[in-house]
Amino acid sequence: MPAKRYWEIDLARGVAVVTMILFHSAFDLNFFGVLPLDVSGGFLRMLAYLTASIFIFLVGVSFTISYARAERQLAGRDLVLKYVRRGLSIFVLGLVITAVTWLFLPSVYVVFGILHFIGVAIILAPLFARFSTTNLILASIACVIAGYAANAVPGPWPLLWLGIHPESFASLDYVPLLPWFGLVLVGMACGSLFYPDGRRGYTLPATGPAFARPLEFLGRHSLVIYFLHQPVILLLIAMLAPGAVQGFW
Repeated sequence: MPAKRYWEIDLARGVAVVTMILFHSAFDLNFFGVLPLDVSGGFLRMLAYLTASIFIFLVGVSFTISYARAERQLAGRDLVLKYVRRGLSIFVLGLVITAVTWLFLPSVYVVFGILHFIGVAIILAPLFARFSTTNLILASIACVIAGYAANAVPGPWPLLWLGIHPESFASLDYVPLLPWFGLVLVGMACGSLFYPDGRRGYTLPATGPAFARPLEFLGRHSLVIYFLHQPVILLLIAMLAPGAVQGFW
């Protein structure tokens, strides 16, 4: 029997899918010179941060629920391997993004983007599963402080995943472990509070309202949509402004 899903989590993830599509549409329109949009500041930059924050926060919440359920069936090495395998599978998907962007956009290709980050975060999360809520919050604060410190210090490429990078570094998508893992820990703390033992600890209707169903659907299929939405956006741009994409290539 498939694990019970909580519609409110799918709904929140669905909202992030919509904001992701909106931001990437704006980014592509600006990148290909179709519309002059400021994607590096203002509202659109805040939209990008909001989108990433929702996804990453929900990684922590979902992990807490999944881990509590997995503990009832697995223990020790098998429990750890479950999340190592899951994290590696998502990290490999991130490498696919790296390969595609390196092929087509070598000057700004994705080295350590959100899928790379989520893969590593899922592998690391079991190490913090026994932390109390207070310790998770303290650890998250430490991650944020370390992230700001790392960003202020230029360093070699092998430390990119931590948040330390050369001054000349540029990437379409960069989500280093520090400070972003702190938000995963906040999600884990909230998961422990609101979903103790993997069960909803508060009262909601069994199903979400009708208007939320489309967003829930998007949330349930967020990974597939992540891979498909950019080709669809580019196809639409190519149809509406044929010279933009062709001229770029």
